Amino acid sequence: MKREKFSSIHTHTLFCDGRDDVETMCRAAYEKKLCAIGFSAHAPLEKKTGIKTFWNLPDEKADEYVEAVLAAKKRWEGKLDVFLGFEVDYIKGLRSPVDKDITSYNPDFIIGAVHFVIPPNGSPPFTVDGTLDELENGIKDAFNGDADALMNYYYDATLELLAIGGFNILAHADVIKKCCINNISWNKEYEINRQMEVAKAAAKATAKTDIIIEVNTGGINRGKISETYPSPLFLRFFRENNVPAIITADAHRTEHLDGNYDIAVQTLIDAGYKEHILFTGKELQSARLLNA
Repeated sequence: MKREKFSSIHTHTLFCDGRDDVETMCRAAYEKKLCAIGFSAHAPLEKKTGIKTFWNLPDEKADEYVEAVLAAKKRWEGKLDVFLGFEVDYIKGLRSPVDKDITSYNPDFIIGAVHFVIPPNGSPPFTVDGTLDELENGIKDAFNGDADALMNYYYDATLELLAIGGFNILAHADVIKKCCINNISWNKEYEINRQMEVAKAAAKATAKTDIIIEVNTGGINRGKISETYPSPLFLRFFRENNVPAIITADAHRTEHLDGNYDIAVQTLIDAGYKEHILFTGKELQSARLLNA
């Protein structure tokens, strides 16, 4: 691949759960001949929601994070495009991409995501891509042991996120499949049917907006799964609805900034895409997929 035809804008640093700082990530992106890097810290949660994690940007570090990225944008001007962003969780009634504490920073982009489950019965919140113990306890306490109910909750939340909007990129649209790695299983036939139903609905909803979908190699980069988020099944429906796609690495360390992009390219081609999106700020630029 010609790396100058790719960007990497789903990126995490030491400000949240990444392993490298902003400048180190910029230098690596430049050396890899990427045309742009975007920083997408997991948006702060504790002050607004009461939920405390090790992987979200601490509230007290938010200003410092923004300043660090904006300073890098100036330092790298003319050599590498640097963009300020946030990955914002949709947590019903508690957090969404339209919240003013995020939009007040005037980020270049926002990635909308669903990680959290807030059980309606009042049991403790948990994430769909957490540890095996967290998942097992969450399903038991929140859904009476019904894994299918967890899957439904996740996909319903994804459709609610799309209805609210306020973001630019839909993150890892089927990250729920990561549960299978933790030995959480559900009715396979039901899973496929539910995925197709949600993929169709999500694609149609996205087609009515300016939202683009990411083809995320993060799970492959970390050795968790063997395919992109979302799966080819999802992507076919997004392609049929002419929803643009952007390749991202969900990088938490420098070596992953362009990790497994060859798989992402082939996945897009197999889904019928001929182009992918290069992020250039408030406007999007298309680049032809090699061999498409």
